[in-house]
Amino acid sequence: MDCRDALRDGGFPFVVHHGAVQGVTGSAHEWVVGESASMLIDCGLFQGRDAGPAGASASDLSIDFDISRIQAVVLTHVHIDHVGRLPWLFAAGYDGPVYCSEPSARLLPIVLEDAFRLGISRQPEQVDAFLRLLDQRLVPVPYEAWTGLALGDEKAFIQLLPAGHILGSASVSCRDSQGHVTVFSGDLGARLAPILRSAQSPYRADCLVIESTYGDRFHEGRAARSARLERALVRSMEDKGTLLIPAFSIGRTQELLYELEGLIHRHRSAPLNEHLDWDELPIVLDSPLASRFTQVYRELDAFWDMEARERLDEGRQPLSFDQMLTVDDHDAHMRMVRHLADSARPAVVIAASGMCAGGRIVNYLKAMLEDARHNLLFVGYQARGTPGRTIQQEGQGGEVTLDGERYAIALPVTSISGYSAHGDQRDLLDFVAGMEDKPRQVRVVHGDPEAKAGLKSALEEQYERWGLPVEVVCPEG
Repeated sequence: MDCRDALRDGGFPFVVHHGAVQGVTGSAHEWVVGESASMLIDCGLFQGRDAGPAGASASDLSIDFDISRIQAVVLTHVHIDHVGRLPWLFAAGYDGPVYCSEPSARLLPIVLEDAFRLGISRQPEQVDAFLRLLDQRLVPVPYEAWTGLALGDEKAFIQLLPAGHILGSASVSCRDSQGHVTVFSGDLGARLAPILRSAQSPYRADCLVIESTYGDRFHEGRAARSARLERALVRSMEDKGTLLIPAFSIGRTQELLYELEGLIHRHRSAPLNEHLDWDELPIVLDSPLASRFTQVYRELDAFWDMEARERLDEGRQPLSFDQMLTVDDHDAHMRMVRHLADSARPAVVIAASGMCAGGRIVNYLKAMLEDARHNLLFVGYQARGTPGRTIQQEGQGGEVTLDGERYAIALPVTSISGYSAHGDQRDLLDFVAGMEDKPRQVRVVHGDPEAKAGLKSALEEQYERWGLPVEVVCPEG
């Protein structure tokens, strides 16, 4: 697992990967600077068929690695596949600080409160006790500044830079006392994504640990994906049904709301079809969790990009517009499902989970998959072994199992990759190209085998054009 500069002696620092090496979930990487001194970068849930090197999986979330030398935890962002095992880490005995960006510190308690209630305990007193403990451990860190921390007897520094993935996302640069820098990209966003500032490359790295979710692919440009979203809307309205969009509660949901507000604003008062104007189209946000995140996004508009802030200056509310309806309690959710399934009323529904592996989207799917009036639109990555991947691969005419029952897929299924919160191969290469002093070792993680292989090949070709040496590896554990 050695991740040190080949010119250095002494054996430190190095990296041990505890997740996100056999798929795209379960991110956890340990940066080791001494015999009893290390830092854990992320501690995420496994989803689908992904597993950890020592056997942790979606069905066994216990911490399966030695935590005795871990003195600090740093989080790249608050998606559940990067933070969801923190409660298990605490339960295993970790009692040190948890560092993250300032927006992530606002969002993390919401994420983990939900995960804790669903995955560990429904007893309010246990949830409250965990959240109090988290509040004591949480250390917000500003972007760009180097922050010193003690890892046992070792001194280290971290720098967080915007990653453009979700609000608060960051790459993490780790510098030891000898000046060696290991950079963990976290999840990098697509360039020119709505609301967020673009990913910022660090100045230098000796070693880079980089994600590769879309390492072998290229997304559509923003204009193209916006046009495809508009076409999907128009088609679903022509079919006189509901457009279902599975989306993660944080990141994708807010980006979709932003784009939908833009379409409605551009076409305001124009007919969407013979029965409906654009500004009469209901946009249903059926996720209490997404509603909470969206409220925090609105409160943290200081971290938005220039375009989004200009909309605010124009008096627009891109995350809280007139056509947007929120559904909170479960009874109201079930009434909405039945109403939209049984009627011909057009609507757009955004609901979690993004991979259809649970959450309210499953009730919509059960009620609507077998009715061709409705439409299903995927706007994000579907991991292996999830219902979303099955539906995406099978398509109209196929079948999927939901909660133990088989459902025919009668509705049209569309995918728009450009709405992924992950950057494509070009974005990942640009992140490396933006470094003034480029890494001599790159470790490719967080991707399916073909994605990792594609990015590895592209990196080697890019370094060859630069005339620079590099070792690119795809660790297995």
